[in-house]
Amino acid sequence: MDHANTHRRIDRELCGEPLEVGGGRSRVGLSTVPRMAADEHGLVHGGFAFGLADYAAMLAVDHPNVVLAAAEVKFLRPVRIGERLEAVAEVEGAGGEDRPWVAVTVRRGDEPVLTGRFRCYVPARHVLAADEAKETR
Repeated sequence: MDHANTHRRIDRELCGEPLEVGGGRSRVGLSTVPRMAADEHGLVHGGFAFGLADYAAMLAVDHPNVVLAAAEVKFLRPVRIGERLEAVAEVEGAGGEDRPWVAVTVRRGDEPVLTGRFRCYVPARHVLAADEAKETR
């Protein structure tokens, strides 16, 4: 799926593969790989589950300028190398168009491993636009 309007250059092996995007909702899958290991037991670093959830939230909003402003997450279960995760994200009504909240659940099969709410921000222009303009002067 390549018709998302945001995060077009993201590393999908590390952050997930979009499975469904549209209507304020997304579904993103991620297969955990050895380079995600935090230790010799094969524990996946929590940042990868968080990154998957964050990416799903960005895709649910699906605006070229969307960025993460805040997050409230709960890590419910550990993840191991070789497991398949799936994140489902849905934009909530609160916050308005430029500061929406997105509810996300990351599951391993039917079992949730992370839940959270992500506060997104949709600025009028890309957050790096001012810095890029300074660099070209």
